[in-house]
Amino acid sequence: MQTKVTLKIKFAGLVVGLALLSPNWILGAEANWPNWRGAGENGSTSIGSYVATFDNRKNVKWKTKLPAKGCSTPIVWQDQIIITSPNDGNDTLISYDWNGKKQWQTTIGSERAGKHRNGSGSNPSAITDGKLLFAYFKSGNLASFTLNGKLLWKTNLQKRFARDTLYWDIGTSPVLTSKHVVLAVMHSGESYLAAFNKSTGELAWKEPRNYKTPVECDHSYATPHVVQYQGREAIVVWGAERLTIHNASNGKLFWTCEGFNPDKRGNWVQVASSVLDGNMAIVPYGRGKHIAGIELSGDGNVTQSNRKWTLNGTGSFVPTPAIQDGKVYVLGDRGQVACLDAKTGKKLWDGQFPKHRASYYASPTVADSKIYAPREDGIIMVASISDGFQFLSENNMGERIIATTVPVRDQLLIRGEKHLFCITK
Repeated sequence: MQTKVTLKIKFAGLVVGLALLSPNWILGAEANWPNWRGAGENGSTSIGSYVATFDNRKNVKWKTKLPAKGCSTPIVWQDQIIITSPNDGNDTLISYDWNGKKQWQTTIGSERAGKHRNGSGSNPSAITDGKLLFAYFKSGNLASFTLNGKLLWKTNLQKRFARDTLYWDIGTSPVLTSKHVVLAVMHSGESYLAAFNKSTGELAWKEPRNYKTPVECDHSYATPHVVQYQGREAIVVWGAERLTIHNASNGKLFWTCEGFNPDKRGNWVQVASSVLDGNMAIVPYGRGKHIAGIELSGDGNVTQSNRKWTLNGTGSFVPTPAIQDGKVYVLGDRGQVACLDAKTGKKLWDGQFPKHRASYYASPTVADSKIYAPREDGIIMVASISDGFQFLSENNMGERIIATTVPVRDQLLIRGEKHLFCITK
């Protein structure tokens, strides 16, 4: 049975937002970037013109000092650029305007600091539906805010349900259904999905998601997707060696695809998120050694029927792939780049950024026929992808970068360890 699956993208307030923008923004680029992977949840934009050469001085419209090290990706809604960040030992949500000036800052609760050199207590990115803002932190703090930063409610998942047992720092961001903000918590012990009423914070449902796996393979840092599946709102989740689809109204399981660790290897933790193209889920697995295309159709256990392609020897361990126009752009941890056909898995081309001992932790972004790939040491690599792979530039921002580059309104937002940069021609 073929089932149409579509990403549930919300554009509430977009027209109003565009009306407030200058004419070049209206014509030149998308106005908003409402979650860590953008309006299409695919790490790409098809609109706008973006600079290929820059550094921490060249083509910098502004930069603003951040209160502390945080690794979440900025989101954009109308006149606000919003980040999660530690500040004086607390989890905070901060809004900046388009001149880099802080508009407001709201404290949620005590920070639980990161322990990885490329981690923090603020790895998950904020998300908005254009009406409210939501943020989640390593501490377990989950909170809702008005668009002007007023705290509406907060809860702590670790105090309420189960302590965090991940080896490293939580990276999963919240997702939004029509009624709820949803978190996927996947680690050793009690794993679950939990949905909370957006306005009140009341627990709507909590569904266990526990599987027996080799050591650490039940750990996941991936962010789910919200889709329309068989005419109903559903949640696609990648973790514990399984891709699953759940009913968004109650969390109950629709569908499972297994087979991502047939040799039962230990420490095959899921770090990179899956990415969707129509009814295909592109799933990196095996610590960067494999990637597969899974069709989102049917019911029950679809392991034997729905794996449409597998590519061995190509993949990504930490960076989440980007998708544009049916092409998957896969960034390996050592700067390898591959372009795949999303439907068939056919490799269209390979590329390689200059080799270096530093690795890639941020996810790639595709914009203006270019791929932007931040390396952990603060060098942002840029290549043209209009006709295969053509390396263009390496751009030194002068500080470590783990967050993903955000292309919006003909400007690049780059969150470094110490500063937030706005780059433009």
